[in-house]
Amino acid sequence: VAYVRTETFFAARAYTPGLRALQTAIDRAPRPNTMPAIAARGALHMRAAVIAGRAGNVAAADLHLNDARSLGDKVPEDVYGGTAFGPDSVRIHEVSVAVSLGSEHVHRAIDVARAWAPPRELPKERRSGFYIELARAQLWAGLTDDAFESLKVARRIAPQHTREHPWAR
Repeated sequence: VAYVRTETFFAARAYTPGLRALQTAIDRAPRPNTMPAIAARGALHMRAAVIAGRAGNVAAADLHLNDARSLGDKVPEDVYGGTAFGPDSVRIHEVSVAVSLGSEHVHRAIDVARAWAPPRELPKERRSGFYIELARAQLWAGLTDDAFESLKVARRIAPQHTREHPWAR
């Protein structure tokens, strides 16, 4: 519920209250002892990292990303309760967090992309989102040709998602 409810905070650009709501949900959740529970907690940390990044809270973004990475290493990449989670999803969120933190952090996004690309088994929307976020980082880094190529890759993967994504436009 907290994961989905955070969409309201993203839409309203109310990042700090959204982060608080996610942190509260994480704190209240029982210790995970099954793969679905681990994935649910990890997904909350991934989302908290992104919203913390948008709030400009580097420390919280890094903390939640590290927690998500630790949990992601404990489960195979899969869709749990409707949300993709696992090591690959965490990497995609690393790029998103770097872009959310602003132009001084784009090197983090570009470093991830140099060492890794999302596998075809991931949901198309998640893979295309990776390339859209990467394109923003590349544009800020002055890599305009690379940014355009990343947008073309995103469009090939998920045309409608890319067409409707505000950052792709």
